[in-house]
Amino acid sequence: MTLWTRLISIIFVCGIAIMVQVSIATAAAAEKISGELLGADGAPWGTVQITDAPGGVLLRIEATGLTPGWHGVHFHEKGDCKVPKFTSAGSHVHTMTPVVHGLLNGNANDAGDLPNIYAGLDGSLTVELYSTLVSLRGRGGRPPLLGANGVALVIHDRPDDYKTQPIGGAGDRVACAAFH
Repeated sequence: MTLWTRLISIIFVCGIAIMVQVSIATAAAAEKISGELLGADGAPWGTVQITDAPGGVLLRIEATGLTPGWHGVHFHEKGDCKVPKFTSAGSHVHTMTPVVHGLLNGNANDAGDLPNIYAGLDGSLTVELYSTLVSLRGRGGRPPLLGANGVALVIHDRPDDYKTQPIGGAGDRVACAAFH
């Protein structure tokens, strides 16, 4: 092998290594959005981060001010969190009507459903959840969270029973984070 051939081979291998590094870095830079979680009094109660993933979204919630115990949590169809009741956030994210709620309901089509979250005795929580029902921008044919109206994450005052219509008996909306 001549010196030029070896040099070209080394440059070629280095070029491929750089392209692989760039591809890995690009794949690792998943799209993330963050929002402030507001309580019904309008005060900041924490933060919510949503990261787009190949098969759905990863959700991280850090909150204070909740009553201790289990709480239902859902994605709502509008990125609007007007206090004190957060009804401006609309219904759950969905693509079909009538909307059938419930992670444990065999006929469910409610893309806004998420597992319950638990607040400790001090009313705080940090949790990560994964949902395969939605995506940030419609990847994989899943409903996009960042459509024309944005999206809200709403925490309710009681747990979701995953079956009862329309919201699993989760009760009042006590906290909300809006995203656009």
